[in-house]
This record gives sequence, structure tokens and C-alpha cells, in this order.
Amino acid sequence: MKRLENKVAIVTGGTRGIGKSIVDLFVQEGAKVAFTYHSSAEAAEAMEAKYNQDGLVVKGYRSDASNYQEAESLVKEVIEAFGPVDILVNNAGITKDTLMLRMSEEQWDDVINVNLKSVFNLTKQVLRPMMKSRAGSIINMSSVVGVFGNAGQANYAASKAGIIGFTKSIAKEVGSRNIRCNAIAPGFIKTEMTGELDEKTLEAYKNAIPLKQLGNVTDIAKATLFLASNDSAYITGQVLSVCGGMNI
Repeated sequence: MKRLENKVAIVTGGTRGIGKSIVDLFVQEGAKVAFTYHSSAEAAEAMEAKYNQDGLVVKGYRSDASNYQEAESLVKEVIEAFGPVDILVNNAGITKDTLMLRMSEEQWDDVINVNLKSVFNLTKQVLRPMMKSRAGSIINMSSVVGVFGNAGQANYAASKAGIIGFTKSIAKEVGSRNIRCNAIAPGFIKTEMTGELDEKTLEAYKNAIPLKQLGNVTDIAKATLFLASNDSAYITGQVLSVCGGMNI
């Protein structure tokens, strides 16, 4: 029996990196997956074509998670197409790094809106249907930077720390309805962003990690699958760090 057999999942930011890996794993485990993208139309179409060719139920939606009205429309469309949402993965996120003295209001607002407001937008829309079903799992993608902070990332750190507080609060609000809400705090993961770093910077990051290596997107996807499935049925309000021991 697949762990997400016939479950309906929404994954925001699902066309690359961690999001794409989550979509891939969820589909393998039997879920019907709706994923969102903002500008990666070609990648979304390629994903749909690949999955549909294999007879799997996957659909991409162009949707700005930071826009409340678009989030509302998205969830309505997904419910009409697939049925009630069982799993929400709030994964959409951006970085606009710079020191505070140089940070513009726009850089602050953009990161807060995409990373944090989007979590409110999507969670708000799925809660009522989940409460009606008396079941659901919400997984929010935070970061170790939200726990420890990082110079040059005050906007990103604030957004990811906000996600942790939001997660714990929602877990307390809806736990009695059998809805779980957890966060994942990835450490340094091999993605397109880390691929742009020079070798010296990468080595410095590795040396700060007890396991002395960067994580893979599949490491995060497997943690997300665990929190989405019944394997974690008695876990809510927690922050699962997948960081190679950086939080020791």
C-alpha cells in the first residue's frame, strides 16, 4: 500500500528544486498532486506531460501564492478537479539577500510576501475543507536560517522564523479537528541557488556541518512525505530540522 494512496496534495513552487522533488515523491506514493508555478510554464508543462504519460494524476497551476485572491481561486479549482485537499505543502519561497543597511523596502516586502504571506494565504483556504473532513496535514517549509539567523538575510530569516511561529499556532488551533501542522527547516541543500556559489564558499558551508556535506532535495522530500503520511499521525506543531546536524 502506497503511503499517500488517493490523497489530494497541493505543493506550491513545484517545478524545481525541493518542490519538484516533493511532487515526484508524492506521485510515486500514490497522491493526486496539484502543484503551482509562477513563471516556469515550460517546466510545468513538461512535468504534466511526463506524469500523464505514465497515467498519473498531476496538474500544474499558474498561481502567485503571495496573492490572496489567486490562492483562493487555486484551492477552489483543485477541489473541483480532485476533491477535498488532504495535504498542503507551503514550499514557495525566494531570497533577496543583502545587508540591512542596503536592503530596500521592496526587497523586504517581496521576501515577506512570497515566503510568509503565502503560507497564510494557502493555509487559510484549505482549513475549512480540512475541518469539514476532520483530517489534514499542512507542512510549511522554513529554514535553519529562521532558527539561527544569518547576516545578509534579515528578510529571509524573518520570513522563515515567522513560519515557525505560524506553524505552532495553527497546530494548536486545529489539532482537535485531527489536522496536523508541522514545519521543516532545511539546512544547506544542493539546489540551483547553491550551484551558483564558488567552491571556497561551498567548502566553508560544508565545514560548518557536522556531516561535512550538503543535503539533497530528496532528503527534504522524504521528510515531507513522512509528515504528510500517517507515519507521523501523532506529530504536530513540530519543526523537523534536516540540516546534517547544524542545529546541534
